[in-house]
Amino acid sequence: MKAIGYLKSLPIENEHSLVDIEINQPIASGHDLLVKVAAIAVNPVDYKVRLNAAPTDGEYKVIGYDAVGEVVACGDKTSQFKPGDKVFYAGDITRSGSNAQFQLVDERIVGAKPTSLSNAEAAALPLTAITAWELLFEHLAIKQQAPESPAKSNEIILVTGAAGGVGSILIQLVKAITGATVIATASRESSKAWVKQLGADYVVDHSKPLKAQIDALNIGQISHVASLNSSSSYLDSYVDLLRPFGKIAVIDELDNFDMNKIKPKSLSVHWEFMFARAMHQADDMDEQGKLLNQVAKLIDQGYIKTTVGQHLGTINASNLKAAHQALESGSSIGKIVLEGF
Repeated sequence: MKAIGYLKSLPIENEHSLVDIEINQPIASGHDLLVKVAAIAVNPVDYKVRLNAAPTDGEYKVIGYDAVGEVVACGDKTSQFKPGDKVFYAGDITRSGSNAQFQLVDERIVGAKPTSLSNAEAAALPLTAITAWELLFEHLAIKQQAPESPAKSNEIILVTGAAGGVGSILIQLVKAITGATVIATASRESSKAWVKQLGADYVVDHSKPLKAQIDALNIGQISHVASLNSSSSYLDSYVDLLRPFGKIAVIDELDNFDMNKIKPKSLSVHWEFMFARAMHQADDMDEQGKLLNQVAKLIDQGYIKTTVGQHLGTINASNLKAAHQALESGSSIGKIVLEGF
């Protein structure tokens, strides 16, 4: 089968950083589904793994996480899906990825593809939807409510790096099934327009001091922070902005993050890593499948839309290099997708 892989961790400009290869098609067993991949999305984790996880066995490493496809075979311990079912998922960082024509994935972290979206549109969602859902409802414990409920809560959530993939779905989830107020950060006019379109109640410029801008909104103290990039540099701002017992959830690496600063307000910091359940075979792995099905339902009911920013064409090394390059530049809006081999 066709796949895209690498033998060494190299800069994306290097011709060998990602290459087109042929590898053997895997066989489903146990809890695994064998999925024929139709479309994928590319995330920052893709280039981070490419740069930091070189193969050790002399064989090509195939990465890729977001995928949409059709189930073609099922392991003997599966029960949720059958051949012919259309599915979407974010995969397992410890296993061979979605940059291939066929992929094995544990059915417990798989959801039924939203019927109202194309393959490419659906591929944009799994990894960021899982990340946003776990961050909001498991770590920050934001209160959920029924879609279209008129109730407003006293929760105010600041979302930094809001125009990226995770922010793009997180804002929509907050507006669809909570009563919280969203303050999004963005600096470029295109980014500001994007987050407003997704439902942000207020937008502030992260290239300027945050506190003065947020104080000027006159809406009260922030209760929660979804810190989606540059978290270490924002710590002092978060401490200033948050009310006592406020919560911070981060998805990036923290450097020189002085935890003592959060003690006076009894703040808490939570790390969201959506691969944790699959990576450690958690007892509740199936929670990811369940939440993907809930997200698919919200999409098909019209409460959430796809977060595709760019469609870069077919799945091959050249187009994947372009996707990695765009993400490494830090300037992409929404999600980058590729489709077909």
